[in-house]
Amino acid sequence: MLKSSALSGPAPSSVVGLVGKWRKKTHQNRNLTRPLHFSTTSQASFANPKSSATPMEVEIKLRLPDSTAHQKVSDALSPFHIKTLAQENIFFDGEGSELVKNLAALRLRFYDLDSRCVLSLKAKPVISSGISRVEEQEEPVDPSVGRACVDEPGRLLLFGSSDIIKRVREEYNVKGLVCLGGFRNVRAVYDWKGLKLELDETIYDFGTSYEIECESVEPERDKKLIEGFLEEKGIRYSYSDVNKFAVFRSRKLPD
Repeated sequence: MLKSSALSGPAPSSVVGLVGKWRKKTHQNRNLTRPLHFSTTSQASFANPKSSATPMEVEIKLRLPDSTAHQKVSDALSPFHIKTLAQENIFFDGEGSELVKNLAALRLRFYDLDSRCVLSLKAKPVISSGISRVEEQEEPVDPSVGRACVDEPGRLLLFGSSDIIKRVREEYNVKGLVCLGGFRNVRAVYDWKGLKLELDETIYDFGTSYEIECESVEPERDKKLIEGFLEEKGIRYSYSDVNKFAVFRSRKLPD
């Protein structure tokens, strides 16, 4: 049930142009689920951050019912706007669904028409009362290399220096990869009361959803702060109970 209380003003012209170009892009590969086999003995150039433990991402996730609520939030937060990002999210799984079966998601995220690309592995997600907790590892990838991996998913397994790929191969026993496809997201970022609020318009091929996200070390406290803001402005919202990848896999927008 949506909570009643009464967020996106016009984006800068440069952002409108960028998002317009980005939305017109179509993926050229028509065989996204074709399994490809590669040797895992070669190595590709890849960042290898030092980490002794898998970081835990904790986020507040509040769902907005429609574009009208999204617009109201954007208007109210416009004085605090920092940037707007055009994101394209592409997901991969093992040929035997080894990752999905173990509640893990391997993703390449492209930013702003391939100006940047990040490989991530998320695992063991838990979401309750609008607060999400998930293990997350991230590593930067050259965007051109990332695009080649979308076309030929098995190339990811060649990243021998990647901690993420090492975990995919060893912990999840993945021998070959397939591309699952993905979705796009327009993310407006705001610096509001010491919090980084992210206002998302997520475009799936079966519909569009709207959400506020906020990474936090004190999620219960910060959730109350954001809820108070929404209620003061009369903006309806509800607690997100699934993440974007789960929505993508279900091919159904949340009720």
